[in-house]
Amino acid sequence: MPSAANKTAILYRMVQGAHVCPWGLRALHLLKSHGYTVDDRHLTTREETDAFKARHGVATTPQIFVGEQRIGGHDDLRRYLGRKLRDPKAKTYRPVIVLFAIAALMALAASRAAYATPFTLRAGEWFVSFSMCLLAMLKLRDVSGFATMFLGYDLLARRWVPYATIYPFAEATAGLLMTANVLPWFSAPLALCVGGIGAVSVFKAVYIDRRDLKCACVGGDSNVPLGFVSLTENLMMIAMGLWMLMRTVPGA
Repeated sequence: MPSAANKTAILYRMVQGAHVCPWGLRALHLLKSHGYTVDDRHLTTREETDAFKARHGVATTPQIFVGEQRIGGHDDLRRYLGRKLRDPKAKTYRPVIVLFAIAALMALAASRAAYATPFTLRAGEWFVSFSMCLLAMLKLRDVSGFATMFLGYDLLARRWVPYATIYPFAEATAGLLMTANVLPWFSAPLALCVGGIGAVSVFKAVYIDRRDLKCACVGGDSNVPLGFVSLTENLMMIAMGLWMLMRTVPGA
């Protein structure tokens, strides 16, 4: 790497009418954040871009040069600067953690609006029902993709394939009814049924069969590992279903 006093770079990126290459902007920001003085050169036409690629023997833009050295594109720049690259195939719990965090904050905010304090029993109920709705929403983005992944481990879906398509709708229905606090005689058994089957399926796949699978809990395109977090989703539904049933019992 060049010394701090000689940190200059040339960046070639596409800026064509309404289209501005997002990777070029990210590369520009990355260079500036590392203290580089950037000679920002725009490729303003398709012909100019194609000629640049042919001249340097590259297939993509942006392209970054430091001194006489061609660094390459955005990912190459990250490597050059010692920054980590995201592996699109790496398994991660981040989507589920973010979802539960947002659901918790939504529940606290709703409780604050309804009861003038965020810390209420209703906030706990809303956390579970909001989580169910958000999880269902992610599954419903691509029901077919979710169903395909879900069929890999759910016991009922393997015996009756349509259940894989029905599942996200059932989860959304239970979550919405529980949020509204209506029809508990229907929403509670529904949550118990869906959550119970899911919990048994996940437990068998992960802890008995020891299978290394991806979880369909946040949709069929996720890299969330099937395991404790997936089991937690189902246990939450079971707990919420039991709680709602208890509330409907007279004198409880």
